[in-house]
Amino acid sequence: LSRKELTKTEIASTDLVAQICNELKEPGRNPNVEFKIHTLPKIKADGVIKQVWENLISNAVKYSANRPNPVVEIKAESRRHETIFSISDNGAGFDMRYASKLFGVFQRLHSEEEFEGTGVGLAIVQRIVTKHGGRVWANGKVNEGATFYFSLPKN
Repeated sequence: LSRKELTKTEIASTDLVAQICNELKEPGRNPNVEFKIHTLPKIKADGVIKQVWENLISNAVKYSANRPNPVVEIKAESRRHETIFSISDNGAGFDMRYASKLFGVFQRLHSEEEFEGTGVGLAIVQRIVTKHGGRVWANGKVNEGATFYFSLPKN
């Protein structure tokens, strides 16, 4: 990723997100999760941006799966020079004291027994978004869910 030049094309974010959510709701996979997808703007990005969406949405599903009514909400906010996307869930959340560790390679705030994973997904998200000229951050509260944000500059 760090060596490859980005080839930006217009991407219909709403369609891409809906496709990912539909894949995550396939029979036998997360049947109870409710997705609330707001209208998202088209963006100019490399196709690798799909990995950002996949990682963030699948994390939201994973960390809210133990809730009786898991909800994942996906929104966008347009600002003057950037678009900010957010993926919120009502799941396990995290302690904000450790927010700075979220995007590090092999950094985990939950045990592997509690939630499986390799600990590289958010680091990949950060690298892809940074390569696009954007930024990533998160807010959370233990047992009340989390919201992950990423921004992309307007082209």
